[in-house]
Amino acid sequence: MDTILVVNAGSSSVKFQVYSIEGEGILRRQLKGQMDGIGSRPRLRASGSTGDPLADRAYPIEGVPDVPAAMDIAGAWLRDEQRIRPIAVGHRVVHGGPDYDRPIQIDHGVVTRLERFIALAPLHQPHNLAPIRSILGNFPELLQVACFDTAFHRTHSAVADHYAIPHQLYAEGVRRYGFHGLSYEYIAKTLPKVAPKIANGRVIVAHLGSGASMCALSAGRSVESTMGFTALDGLPMGTRPGQIDPGVVLYLISEKGMSASTIQNFLYRDCGLKGLSGVSNDMRELEGSEDPRARLAIEYFGYRIGLNAGMLAAALQGLDAFVFTAGIGENSAKIRAHVAGQLAWLGVTLNQAENTRHSQLISGPDSRIPVYVVPTDEELMIAQHTLSLLMKTTSTNQRQERAS
Repeated sequence: MDTILVVNAGSSSVKFQVYSIEGEGILRRQLKGQMDGIGSRPRLRASGSTGDPLADRAYPIEGVPDVPAAMDIAGAWLRDEQRIRPIAVGHRVVHGGPDYDRPIQIDHGVVTRLERFIALAPLHQPHNLAPIRSILGNFPELLQVACFDTAFHRTHSAVADHYAIPHQLYAEGVRRYGFHGLSYEYIAKTLPKVAPKIANGRVIVAHLGSGASMCALSAGRSVESTMGFTALDGLPMGTRPGQIDPGVVLYLISEKGMSASTIQNFLYRDCGLKGLSGVSNDMRELEGSEDPRARLAIEYFGYRIGLNAGMLAAALQGLDAFVFTAGIGENSAKIRAHVAGQLAWLGVTLNQAENTRHSQLISGPDSRIPVYVVPTDEELMIAQHTLSLLMKTTSTNQRQERAS
Protein backbone atom coordinates (compact mmCIF):
# COMPACT_ATOMS: atom_id res chain seq x y z
CA MET A 1 0.00 0.00 0.00
CA ASP A 2 1.40 3.41 -0.99
CA THR A 3 1.49 5.94 1.83
CA ILE A 4 2.32 9.59 2.49
CA LEU A 5 3.97 10.72 5.71
CA VAL A 6 3.09 14.16 7.08
CA VAL A 7 5.54 15.78 9.53
CA ASN A 8 4.94 18.81 11.75
CA ALA A 9 8.05 19.46 13.85
CA GLY A 10 8.32 21.88 16.76
CA SER A 11 11.03 22.69 19.29
CA SER A 12 10.24 19.81 21.64
CA SER A 13 7.96 17.56 19.59
CA VAL A 14 7.56 15.92 16.21
CA LYS A 15 3.98 15.18 15.19
CA PHE A 16 3.38 12.81 12.32
CA GLN A 17 0.52 11.22 10.43
CA VAL A 18 0.43 8.53 7.78
CA TYR A 19 -2.13 8.54 4.96
CA SER A 20 -2.78 5.66 2.61
CA ILE A 21 -3.41 6.47 -1.03
CA GLU A 22 -6.62 4.76 -2.06
CA GLY A 23 -7.69 5.34 -5.63
CA GLU A 24 -7.27 8.47 -7.69
CA GLY A 25 -6.51 11.28 -5.26
CA ILE A 26 -8.21 9.64 -2.26
CA LEU A 27 -6.39 9.77 1.09
CA ARG A 28 -7.25 7.90 4.25
CA ARG A 29 -5.60 8.53 7.61
CA GLN A 30 -3.90 5.33 8.72
CA LEU A 31 -2.24 6.44 11.95
CA LYS A 32 -1.04 9.47 13.84
CA GLY A 33 1.54 9.96 16.53
CA GLN A 34 4.13 12.19 18.05
CA MET A 35 7.46 12.14 19.77
CA ASP A 36 7.23 14.80 22.47
CA GLY A 37 9.34 15.82 25.44
CA ILE A 38 12.43 16.00 23.24
CA GLY A 39 15.42 16.88 25.43
CA SER A 40 13.44 16.46 28.66
CA ARG A 41 11.02 13.51 28.84
CA PRO A 42 11.03 11.87 25.41
CA ARG A 43 7.95 9.78 24.71
CA LEU A 44 6.60 8.17 21.55
CA ARG A 45 2.84 7.89 21.31
CA ALA A 46 0.82 6.69 18.34
CA SER A 47 -2.70 5.51 17.55
CA GLY A 48 -4.45 3.92 14.59
CA SER A 49 -7.22 5.27 12.42
CA THR A 50 -9.90 4.33 14.95
CA GLY A 51 -7.96 5.66 17.93
CA ASP A 52 -6.61 2.29 19.00
CA PRO A 53 -3.21 2.68 20.76
CA LEU A 54 -0.20 1.50 18.76
CA ALA A 55 2.68 2.78 20.88
CA ASP A 56 3.40 4.52 24.19
CA ARG A 57 7.10 4.40 25.02
CA ALA A 58 9.42 6.51 27.13
CA TYR A 59 13.07 7.09 26.26
CA PRO A 60 16.08 8.39 28.21
CA ILE A 61 16.83 12.09 27.76
CA GLU A 62 20.22 11.41 26.19
CA GLY A 63 18.58 9.08 23.67
CA VAL A 64 16.46 11.84 22.11
CA PRO A 65 18.38 15.13 22.44
CA ASP A 66 16.97 16.83 19.33
CA VAL A 67 14.49 16.66 16.44
CA PRO A 68 16.71 14.56 14.10
CA ALA A 69 17.09 11.94 16.83
CA ALA A 70 13.32 11.93 17.34
CA MET A 71 12.84 11.49 13.59
CA ASP A 72 15.22 8.54 13.58
CA ILE A 73 13.27 6.79 16.34
CA ALA A 74 9.84 7.53 14.88
CA GLY A 75 11.04 6.55 11.40
CA ALA A 76 12.48 3.26 12.62
CA TRP A 77 9.21 2.49 14.43
CA LEU A 78 7.20 3.19 11.27
CA ARG A 79 9.49 1.10 9.05
CA ASP A 80 10.33 -1.83 11.31
CA GLU A 81 7.14 -2.31 13.32
CA GLN A 82 4.39 -0.82 11.17
CA ARG A 83 5.98 -1.85 7.83
CA ILE A 84 5.37 1.66 6.50
CA ARG A 85 7.68 3.01 3.85
CA PRO A 86 6.16 6.23 2.51
CA ILE A 87 6.63 7.22 -1.11
CA ALA A 88 6.53 10.93 -0.19
CA VAL A 89 6.78 13.16 2.87
CA GLY A 90 4.91 16.44 3.37
CA HIS A 91 6.16 19.04 5.86
CA ARG A 92 4.59 22.04 7.49
CA VAL A 93 6.96 24.99 7.07
CA VAL A 94 5.77 28.14 8.77
CA HIS A 95 7.50 30.79 6.67
CA GLY A 96 7.84 30.74 2.90
CA GLY A 97 8.78 34.40 2.64
CA PRO A 98 8.13 36.25 -0.63
CA ASP A 99 9.53 33.37 -2.68
CA TYR A 100 6.90 30.68 -2.24
CA ASP A 101 3.17 31.08 -2.83
CA ARG A 102 2.44 27.35 -3.13
CA PRO A 103 3.81 23.97 -1.97
CA ILE A 104 7.13 23.00 -3.51
CA GLN A 105 9.31 19.94 -3.94
CA ILE A 106 12.29 20.15 -1.60
CA ASP A 107 15.94 19.97 -2.53
CA HIS A 108 19.07 21.36 -0.89
CA GLY A 109 18.64 24.68 -2.68
CA VAL A 110 15.12 25.12 -1.30
CA VAL A 111 16.36 24.36 2.22
CA THR A 112 19.09 27.00 1.86
CA ARG A 113 16.52 29.60 0.79
CA LEU A 114 14.18 28.70 3.63
CA GLU A 115 16.97 29.12 6.16
CA ARG A 116 16.89 32.85 5.37
CA PHE A 117 13.51 33.10 7.10
CA ILE A 118 14.59 31.57 10.43
CA ALA A 119 14.80 35.04 12.00
CA LEU A 120 11.18 35.67 10.98
CA ALA A 121 9.87 32.53 12.70
CA PRO A 122 12.51 31.54 15.27
CA LEU A 123 10.15 29.32 17.27
CA HIS A 124 9.14 27.32 14.20
CA GLN A 125 11.35 27.55 11.12
CA PRO A 126 14.54 25.87 12.42
CA HIS A 127 12.53 22.98 13.79
CA ASN A 128 10.46 22.67 10.59
CA LEU A 129 13.70 22.35 8.62
CA ALA A 130 15.42 19.85 10.94
CA PRO A 131 13.46 16.74 9.81
CA ILE A 132 13.75 17.86 6.19
CA ARG A 133 17.54 17.88 6.46
CA SER A 134 17.48 14.54 8.27
CA ILE A 135 15.44 12.86 5.52
CA LEU A 136 17.52 14.50 2.76
CA GLY A 137 20.60 12.98 4.36
CA ASN A 138 19.22 9.51 5.00
CA PHE A 139 16.77 9.10 2.09
CA PRO A 140 17.87 11.52 -0.66
CA GLU A 141 15.62 9.93 -3.30
CA LEU A 142 12.44 10.25 -1.23
CA LEU A 143 10.13 13.02 -2.48
CA GLN A 144 9.67 15.75 0.13
CA VAL A 145 7.21 18.63 -0.14
CA ALA A 146 7.21 21.88 1.84
CA CYS A 147 3.76 23.34 2.57
CA PHE A 148 3.83 26.91 3.84
CA ASP A 149 1.65 28.65 6.40
CA THR A 150 2.22 31.91 4.52
CA ALA A 151 1.30 30.71 1.01
CA PHE A 152 -2.49 30.99 1.31
CA HIS A 153 -2.20 34.71 2.06
CA ARG A 154 -0.17 35.55 -1.06
CA THR A 155 -3.49 36.56 -2.67
CA HIS A 156 -3.51 39.78 -0.63
CA SER A 157 -3.64 43.07 -2.50
CA ALA A 158 -0.63 45.38 -2.52
CA VAL A 159 -2.43 47.67 -0.07
CA ALA A 160 -2.92 44.83 2.42
CA ASP A 161 0.59 43.50 1.81
CA HIS A 162 2.59 46.67 2.56
CA TYR A 163 3.79 48.47 5.66
CA ALA A 164 4.21 52.24 5.53
CA ILE A 165 8.00 51.98 5.20
CA PRO A 166 10.45 52.71 2.35
CA HIS A 167 9.93 50.49 -0.69
CA GLN A 168 13.45 49.06 -0.52
CA LEU A 169 12.54 47.19 2.65
CA TYR A 170 9.43 45.79 0.98
CA ALA A 171 11.59 44.64 -1.94
CA GLU A 172 13.85 42.87 0.58
CA GLY A 173 10.83 40.98 1.95
CA VAL A 174 9.64 43.14 4.84
CA ARG A 175 5.91 42.86 4.27
CA ARG A 176 2.73 41.44 5.77
CA TYR A 177 2.64 37.70 5.17
CA GLY A 178 -0.03 36.21 7.45
CA PHE A 179 0.18 32.72 8.93
CA HIS A 180 -1.94 29.63 9.75
CA GLY A 181 -2.58 29.48 6.00
CA LEU A 182 -2.87 25.70 5.89
CA SER A 183 -5.67 25.88 8.44
CA TYR A 184 -7.49 28.66 6.58
CA GLU A 185 -7.08 26.85 3.27
CA TYR A 186 -8.67 23.74 4.78
CA ILE A 187 -11.60 25.77 6.15
CA ALA A 188 -12.06 27.50 2.78
CA LYS A 189 -12.21 24.13 1.02
CA THR A 190 -14.55 22.67 3.66
CA LEU A 191 -17.12 25.49 3.83
CA PRO A 192 -18.85 24.55 0.54
CA LYS A 193 -19.82 21.25 2.20
CA VAL A 194 -20.56 22.66 5.66
CA ALA A 195 -22.30 25.90 4.72
CA PRO A 196 -22.69 26.26 0.94
CA LYS A 197 -24.81 29.42 1.26
CA ILE A 198 -21.94 31.42 2.75
CA ALA A 199 -18.89 29.63 1.30
CA ASN A 200 -18.48 32.16 -1.51
CA GLY A 201 -19.32 35.11 0.66
CA ARG A 202 -17.50 37.25 3.22
CA VAL A 203 -16.29 35.10 6.10
CA ILE A 204 -14.07 35.74 9.10
CA VAL A 205 -12.25 32.65 10.38
CA ALA A 206 -10.75 32.72 13.88
CA HIS A 207 -7.94 30.19 14.30
CA LEU A 208 -7.69 30.21 18.09
CA GLY A 209 -5.04 28.06 19.73
CA SER A 210 -1.70 28.50 21.46
CA GLY A 211 -0.91 30.43 18.30
CA ALA A 212 -3.89 32.55 17.27
CA SER A 213 -4.87 34.65 14.29
CA MET A 214 -7.87 35.62 12.19
CA CYS A 215 -8.39 35.71 8.46
CA ALA A 216 -10.87 37.50 6.19
CA LEU A 217 -12.06 35.25 3.35
CA SER A 218 -13.81 36.56 0.27
CA ALA A 219 -15.08 33.80 -2.02
CA GLY A 220 -12.64 31.41 -0.33
CA ARG A 221 -9.58 33.63 -0.83
CA SER A 222 -7.60 35.38 1.88
CA VAL A 223 -7.86 39.17 1.60
CA GLU A 224 -6.57 40.18 5.05
CA SER A 225 -5.06 38.60 8.15
CA THR A 226 -4.26 39.73 11.69
CA MET A 227 -0.68 38.43 11.46
CA GLY A 228 1.99 40.24 9.49
CA PHE A 229 5.75 40.04 9.02
CA THR A 230 6.17 37.47 11.80
CA ALA A 231 3.92 35.28 13.93
CA LEU A 232 4.08 37.84 16.75
CA ASP A 233 1.44 40.20 15.39
CA GLY A 234 -2.32 40.41 15.80
CA LEU A 235 -4.15 38.52 18.54
CA PRO A 236 -2.63 37.73 21.94
CA MET A 237 -1.46 34.12 22.05
CA GLY A 238 -0.27 31.60 24.60
CA THR A 239 3.14 33.22 25.03
CA ARG A 240 3.19 35.93 22.31
CA PRO A 241 1.77 39.42 22.84
CA GLY A 242 0.06 40.02 19.52
CA GLN A 243 -0.25 43.64 18.42
CA ILE A 244 2.15 45.85 20.33
CA ASP A 245 3.41 49.40 19.85
CA PRO A 246 6.96 49.25 18.36
CA GLY A 247 7.80 51.91 20.93
CA VAL A 248 7.58 49.22 23.61
CA VAL A 249 10.47 47.40 21.93
CA LEU A 250 12.47 50.65 21.75
CA TYR A 251 11.76 51.18 25.46
CA LEU A 252 13.04 47.69 26.30
CA ILE A 253 16.23 48.48 24.42
CA SER A 254 16.88 52.01 25.71
CA GLU A 255 15.52 51.81 29.25
CA LYS A 256 15.88 48.15 30.15
CA GLY A 257 19.10 47.50 28.25
CA MET A 258 17.71 44.36 26.64
CA SER A 259 19.52 42.89 23.63
CA ALA A 260 17.80 41.84 20.42
CA SER A 261 18.05 38.15 21.33
CA THR A 262 16.69 38.78 24.84
CA ILE A 263 13.75 40.75 23.45
CA GLN A 264 13.08 38.03 20.87
CA ASN A 265 12.95 35.39 23.60
CA PHE A 266 10.78 37.66 25.75
CA LEU A 267 8.24 38.36 22.99
CA TYR A 268 7.99 34.74 21.86
CA ARG A 269 8.05 32.99 25.24
CA ASP A 270 7.07 35.27 28.13
CA CYS A 271 4.16 37.41 26.93
CA GLY A 272 0.60 36.72 25.75
CA LEU A 273 -1.76 34.90 28.07
CA LYS A 274 1.18 33.67 30.12
CA GLY A 275 2.59 37.13 30.73
CA LEU A 276 -0.76 38.83 31.26
CA SER A 277 -2.11 36.22 33.68
CA GLY A 278 1.07 35.22 35.46
CA VAL A 279 -0.68 31.86 35.76
CA SER A 280 -0.41 29.87 32.52
CA ASN A 281 -0.37 30.01 28.75
CA ASP A 282 -3.00 27.22 28.64
CA MET A 283 -6.56 28.48 28.22
CA ARG A 284 -7.92 25.42 30.03
CA GLU A 285 -5.96 26.33 33.15
CA LEU A 286 -6.97 29.96 32.91
CA GLU A 287 -10.65 29.04 32.65
CA GLY A 288 -10.30 26.89 35.78
CA SER A 289 -8.44 29.54 37.78
CA GLU A 290 -9.93 31.95 40.32
CA ASP A 291 -6.99 34.33 39.98
CA PRO A 292 -8.26 37.75 38.81
CA ARG A 293 -5.30 38.03 36.44
CA ALA A 294 -6.42 34.82 34.74
CA ARG A 295 -9.88 36.35 34.26
CA LEU A 296 -8.25 39.49 32.87
CA ALA A 297 -6.27 37.42 30.35
CA ILE A 298 -9.45 35.67 29.18
CA GLU A 299 -11.34 38.96 28.85
CA TYR A 300 -8.42 40.53 27.01
CA PHE A 301 -8.27 37.60 24.58
CA GLY A 302 -11.97 37.95 23.75
CA TYR A 303 -11.76 41.74 23.58
CA ARG A 304 -8.92 41.68 21.05
CA ILE A 305 -10.74 39.09 18.92
CA GLY A 306 -13.74 41.44 18.84
CA LEU A 307 -11.59 44.42 17.84
CA ASN A 308 -9.89 42.49 15.07
CA ALA A 309 -13.23 41.18 13.82
CA GLY A 310 -14.25 44.79 13.24
CA MET A 311 -11.07 45.42 11.25
CA LEU A 312 -11.57 42.32 9.10
CA ALA A 313 -15.25 43.11 8.53
CA ALA A 314 -14.14 46.51 7.25
CA ALA A 315 -11.64 44.83 4.91
CA LEU A 316 -14.48 42.65 3.59
CA GLN A 317 -16.93 45.57 3.45
CA GLY A 318 -19.46 43.48 5.32
CA LEU A 319 -19.78 40.04 6.86
CA ASP A 320 -21.77 36.93 5.97
CA ALA A 321 -20.45 34.43 8.54
CA PHE A 322 -18.01 33.89 11.40
CA VAL A 323 -16.12 30.61 11.93
CA PHE A 324 -14.26 29.29 14.98
CA THR A 325 -11.50 26.72 14.51
CA ALA A 326 -8.32 25.25 16.13
CA GLY A 327 -7.85 24.07 19.72
CA ILE A 328 -9.49 26.87 21.70
CA GLY A 329 -11.98 27.76 18.97
CA GLU A 330 -13.19 24.18 18.64
CA ASN A 331 -13.22 23.25 22.34
CA SER A 332 -13.88 26.29 24.53
CA ALA A 333 -17.58 27.12 24.74
CA LYS A 334 -16.72 29.92 27.20
CA ILE A 335 -14.40 31.69 24.77
CA ARG A 336 -16.90 31.32 21.93
CA ALA A 337 -19.63 32.82 24.10
CA HIS A 338 -17.36 35.67 25.14
CA VAL A 339 -16.44 36.44 21.53
CA ALA A 340 -20.08 36.23 20.44
CA GLY A 341 -20.85 38.89 23.04
CA GLN A 342 -18.15 41.09 21.49
CA LEU A 343 -19.84 40.62 18.11
CA ALA A 344 -23.36 41.53 19.26
CA TRP A 345 -23.06 44.89 17.45
CA LEU A 346 -22.95 42.88 14.20
CA GLY A 347 -26.24 41.22 15.14
CA VAL A 348 -24.66 38.00 16.42
CA THR A 349 -26.70 35.99 18.91
CA LEU A 350 -25.66 32.65 20.35
CA ASN A 351 -27.64 29.46 20.87
CA GLN A 352 -26.21 28.58 24.28
CA ALA A 353 -27.31 24.94 24.13
CA GLU A 354 -25.73 24.35 20.72
CA ASN A 355 -22.60 26.15 21.82
CA THR A 356 -22.31 23.96 24.92
CA ARG A 357 -22.73 20.86 22.73
CA HIS A 358 -19.96 22.16 20.40
CA SER A 359 -22.38 21.93 17.49
CA GLN A 360 -21.45 22.98 13.98
CA LEU A 361 -23.89 25.90 13.91
CA ILE A 362 -23.95 27.70 17.27
CA SER A 363 -25.68 31.00 16.45
CA GLY A 364 -29.29 31.63 17.40
CA PRO A 365 -32.11 31.53 14.84
CA ASP A 366 -32.42 35.33 15.03
CA SER A 367 -28.69 35.96 14.52
CA ARG A 368 -27.98 38.23 11.53
CA ILE A 369 -24.57 36.55 11.17
CA PRO A 370 -24.37 32.73 11.32
CA VAL A 371 -21.59 31.44 13.56
CA TYR A 372 -19.98 28.05 12.93
CA VAL A 373 -17.48 25.74 14.59
CA VAL A 374 -15.46 23.92 11.95
CA PRO A 375 -12.57 21.65 13.03
CA THR A 376 -9.44 22.28 11.05
CA ASP A 377 -7.11 19.63 9.59
CA GLU A 378 -3.77 21.07 8.55
CA GLU A 379 -2.22 17.63 8.23
CA LEU A 380 -4.78 16.49 5.67
CA MET A 381 -4.16 19.70 3.74
CA ILE A 382 -0.43 18.91 3.70
CA ALA A 383 -1.11 15.34 2.58
CA GLN A 384 -3.32 16.55 -0.27
CA HIS A 385 -0.68 19.00 -1.47
CA THR A 386 1.98 16.30 -1.26
CA LEU A 387 -0.15 13.88 -3.23
CA SER A 388 -0.77 16.51 -5.92
CA LEU A 389 2.94 17.15 -6.37
CA LEU A 390 3.65 13.41 -6.28
CA MET A 391 1.14 12.79 -9.08
CA LYS A 392 2.53 15.69 -11.07
CA THR A 393 6.10 14.43 -10.66
CA THR A 394 5.10 10.89 -11.59
CA SER A 395 3.27 12.11 -14.68
CA THR A 396 6.28 14.21 -15.76
CA ASN A 397 8.66 11.29 -15.29
CA GLN A 398 6.41 9.00 -17.34
CA ARG A 399 6.28 11.52 -20.18
CA GLN A 400 10.05 11.85 -20.14
CA GLU A 401 10.48 8.07 -20.21
CA ARG A 402 8.13 7.76 -23.17
CA ALA A 403 9.98 10.56 -24.99
CA SER A 404 13.32 8.83 -24.48
